[in-house]
Amino acid sequence: MYKDIVTDVFFDLDHTLWDFEKNSALTFEKILVANEIPVSLNNFLEVYVPNNLIFWRLFREEKITKTELRYQRLKTTFDSLGVEVSDAVINSLSDAYIDNLSVYNHLFPNAIQILDYLKPKYNLHIITNGFEEVQNKKIINSKIAPYFQHVINSEMAGVKKPNPIIFNLALEKANVLAEKALMIGDSLEADILGAQAAGLNALHFNAHNEQKHEYCDMITDLSEIKLYL
Repeated sequence: MYKDIVTDVFFDLDHTLWDFEKNSALTFEKILVANEIPVSLNNFLEVYVPNNLIFWRLFREEKITKTELRYQRLKTTFDSLGVEVSDAVINSLSDAYIDNLSVYNHLFPNAIQILDYLKPKYNLHIITNGFEEVQNKKIINSKIAPYFQHVINSEMAGVKKPNPIIFNLALEKANVLAEKALMIGDSLEADILGAQAAGLNALHFNAHNEQKHEYCDMITDLSEIKLYL
């Protein structure tokens, strides 16, 4: 569909190439035990995962700071579970989480295969809302850095997806027109609607079993990108 149109492909990182939930779970498995937090990993994740999405949305909408995001997603989880954890320990856990997250680098199935397929044919880039230092570690440690020409993050842009400024910055750095660019990501709001608002083509990687929509085509496996490029 895009083979004769697109020259540059922009990927989201977390939940699209880098298996955030799996790597996050492994990180918490390590640090909860190390800090002797009296809660099972499954019970913790059952509450934390949706909490994290809520606070990331607030952060994306500029309603909370990075510090508040990192603290509140843990504080509200422990409160919901009825587990008493001091602010000092929460802050320590928050730091340990960031320090250890990039140690685990599981990618989604077929991520390397599709990057190998695309690399000789297209210019590849990343647009991510994550924190620069953490995202760079993920990209390097998961050994996907050589595939990408540019990595644009929200700290660099000063705004987060879906703000068109970050997409325009990405287009400028890649020196490509919006109509010749394709954004692939998991978030309908941040990746798909954000990219389309900036004039890019979009392909939705459905990592969260969402309902189908009419905004763009949707795939459930990265290998399906071959049907479009």
